Amino acid sequence: MDFDFTEFKQELEKRKQHIDSCLKLYLTREDAHPPIIHEAMHYAVFNGGKRLRPIMVLEGARLAGGNQANAVPIACALEMIHSYSLVHDDLPAMDNDELRRGKPTCHIVFGEANAILVGDALLTGAFAVMTEAAELPGVKLGNLIRVIRETAESAGSQGMVGGQVIDLESEGKNIDYDTLKTLHSLKTGKLFQVALRSGALICDINQEGLAAVDEYARNFGLAFQITDDILDISGNQELLGKPTGSDAKNGKTTYPGLLGLDKSREMASSCVEACIRSLQNFGSDADFLRQLAYFTLVRKN
Repeated sequence: MDFDFTEFKQELEKRKQHIDSCLKLYLTREDAHPPIIHEAMHYAVFNGGKRLRPIMVLEGARLAGGNQANAVPIACALEMIHSYSLVHDDLPAMDNDELRRGKPTCHIVFGEANAILVGDALLTGAFAVMTEAAELPGVKLGNLIRVIRETAESAGSQGMVGGQVIDLESEGKNIDYDTLKTLHSLKTGKLFQVALRSGALICDINQEGLAAVDEYARNFGLAFQITDDILDISGNQELLGKPTGSDAKNGKTTYPGLLGLDKSREMASSCVEACIRSLQNFGSDADFLRQLAYFTLVRKN
């Protein structure tokens, strides 16, 4: 498949803008009382994110042959959960970062206590947003309940939070490959996986299609994390919007640190090839996901 980086970036930006417009509909107004928490929530969500997870929700709906509009509340909810996780990741007790995508992190602008509450509000609010899908024509309540349950599990102690715990416990230690892979499959991979699954499930995909979606998402999450680790070493600080070398500064084991840059790049490429293979039974509806996998290898931030 031909891949045009510039053309794909334009398509990604168009989809990002669509997600942003939907998020504005579902987030509580910035001037709602008490204003500081809602202003901070908007600051955390509208901070220049790529919106990959909500975009993947809508792509899952496309693969299922369903109405993408039915997946919009799920897509927005997933981005709210992702945004909360970044706010908490940046806290002094966690990664202690002062910049996120070139802007001061939430706790720097609004204070540590408010940043904690912002994360709490985005997480709990996400599940309220998900229930909006129950009012949409064609959405089966059983599918929505399954999506809500899987999302909660993927964000919780057996998913993203569990991965974050392993990450914190591993700082300053030499961990092995299996531990590193488990860490990131939980911390990063689970949200990618539930994003693609959710869009597909809300639009009633069959079991064969769901298995293919799972295979794609697992490999995409691993490729994304490996390239994240590579960018932290060799990326452009201005494009990243944060200082490079933060993993080393925080004593974190990374794929390049454990395997070397060349082996890490080979592994990321193998994951992308697996992504493409997983979509072999889908037609042109899967072209965006195919290109998204390629994009992971060449992205700059």
